[in-house]
Amino acid sequence: MNIMKTDTARHIALIIGVFISSIFSVSCNKEETKNIKTFNNPILIDGADPYVYLHTDGFYYSMVSRGDKLQLWKSSSFTNLADAETKEIWYPPKTGENSCCIWAPEIHYYDNTWYIYYSATDKDNPVDLSRHVFVLRNTSDNPFDESWEDLGKIETKYPGIDGHIFEHNGIRYFAYSPYIESQSGINLAKLVSPTTIEQEINLGLPMYEWEKTPPREILEGPQFLEGPKDKVFIIYSAGACWDDNYGLGLFSANAKDDLLNPNSWTRSTEQVFGQCPDSSVFGPGHNCFTKSPDGTEDWIVYHGKPLSSDKCSERSMRAQAFSWNYNGVPIFGEPISLTTKIPEPSGL
Repeated sequence: MNIMKTDTARHIALIIGVFISSIFSVSCNKEETKNIKTFNNPILIDGADPYVYLHTDGFYYSMVSRGDKLQLWKSSSFTNLADAETKEIWYPPKTGENSCCIWAPEIHYYDNTWYIYYSATDKDNPVDLSRHVFVLRNTSDNPFDESWEDLGKIETKYPGIDGHIFEHNGIRYFAYSPYIESQSGINLAKLVSPTTIEQEINLGLPMYEWEKTPPREILEGPQFLEGPKDKVFIIYSAGACWDDNYGLGLFSANAKDDLLNPNSWTRSTEQVFGQCPDSSVFGPGHNCFTKSPDGTEDWIVYHGKPLSSDKCSERSMRAQAFSWNYNGVPIFGEPISLTTKIPEPSGL
């Protein structure tokens, strides 16, 4: 599972091309690989808040924030959405609590059913305290079928966004970013039904300077990651999408510990993935994780901006492989320049 332990020419090229900056402490990944199939970021120009799900049928199902609808891509490679099957599969109601600002959708498949978790608010009152996570269900085999059922919102303790579900040791969990007074944090709960949670806890609120972007201090976009050893992680985005310094932080816990005990988790004091001005990568964050088609590589998918700005616009979907250190902690390296050729995921 650890690409750093392979000795194939392909993986050596990937290590050189993707991690050259972290290995030799040079400027932000400008090496290019040769004689192998490659791609360039971005994967999708308009690609904020990307999510990629690898299904048992061998296809990747991808989503990004579209604001006024939900759009789905299906492809054999998440790095080539230009040739993917795509469809606008759902539109919000004209009025009501989920009628506006359709953000951060995630598609999942469990109990032989498709689900989409997404953030939304009321167009007549589009403020933070009206934002919630909502759920759609589709019982057909094909998620492109237009039979999505609106199950309503998850009754969380606080209003919030960026709902994420995962399963660990036979238990399903729900994580999201709640609005708690002037801050946004990361909360975790047990998912007992598609729309019902219990035992909701707070993992943390902004506490470091790199997590505090005025006017609101924000932690958001929680994503679960299982390590190759005895650790599990929740990676989160901190700062704000309009801030160049928007980047990733990390909570870690022992895999056998009670994940709903806040004391089980420790927290990184510094960013684990951040901007690289030398490569014109700003505000990288709101990520997800997936595997290469053959299951041998771990990939991080995220959005970033090509120019320094104080806006959330121009966020594009990008991807790169990552590795693990000897303790089983992820090493994401530096975000890769749009001019760098990246080896395609293994198994294509």
